[in-house]
Amino acid sequence: MAQYVRAIKSRISNIEGIAKITNAMNAIAMTKVMRLKRRLAGVGPYVEDLEAFTRRLAGQRSSDAAPHPLMIDRGPDKTAILVLNSDRGYCERYKGELNHAAEAELAAAGPSAQILAGGEKARTYFLRRGIEPLRSYANVYEPPTWDAAVRIADEVMDLYKRGEIGRVKIVYMRFLSDLSQKLGAADLLPVVVQPELGEALVEPDLATALAEILPLYLRAKVYAVMVETKTSEEAIRRRAMKSATDNAEDLLETLRRSYNRARQQSITREIADIIGGTEALRKK
Repeated sequence: MAQYVRAIKSRISNIEGIAKITNAMNAIAMTKVMRLKRRLAGVGPYVEDLEAFTRRLAGQRSSDAAPHPLMIDRGPDKTAILVLNSDRGYCERYKGELNHAAEAELAAAGPSAQILAGGEKARTYFLRRGIEPLRSYANVYEPPTWDAAVRIADEVMDLYKRGEIGRVKIVYMRFLSDLSQKLGAADLLPVVVQPELGEALVEPDLATALAEILPLYLRAKVYAVMVETKTSEEAIRRRAMKSATDNAEDLLETLRRSYNRARQQSITREIADIIGGTEALRKK
């Protein structure tokens, strides 16, 4: 019985340690979600304004003018799937859903399609399946920064201009609320905008303006998607750690009751042994 009591006590100690860790991770994830939500609220309108401005510029291009290289549709060959996944674990369905969605997009795009693996979890997932990513961005956007978005966007644009990849699609996790996130996919290249009609004064000229605005628009779009998917990741991780902490507390309550019962039984048995020994000595 004494050995059983010690085993329960040891297990209680271990689970208390786990509960402290998961509770701390929950608090950290909650703080990150709050910060990322504020950033997401600002970057969304910025991208919308850039897209509106790009539509305005596109409306000034004459039908016989040569399109910008980033607006040329190179066809479905060599489609690239950029998946923005996590570098860390403890975020439940997040990693698996993103990787499976990217894998499905890759299969649908044909044998010439390639993967651009964002996050260590995407890189290792595709390598285990014998798929060598064309580019890997492990430990690049944790946390998400503008510089990281510029690096990824510029590399993708460079590959596109050189003809190494054709159409580009981003697979990420959309953030709807703290309790709701779902898979999302967005076309990145070629840049397709519905031109807005109307005259506009463009200085120094349209080609120069597009050369400046289109890369900026794509960088901002990558950054916005990056922030959104990371917000979703931390929201999912927060819920996972909260659930783990609650489960640990429930298990601790059960173990403490078992420990108290076992301890009482042990004490009762010891008292019974003492009384039995005393009675035997009295009879002698």
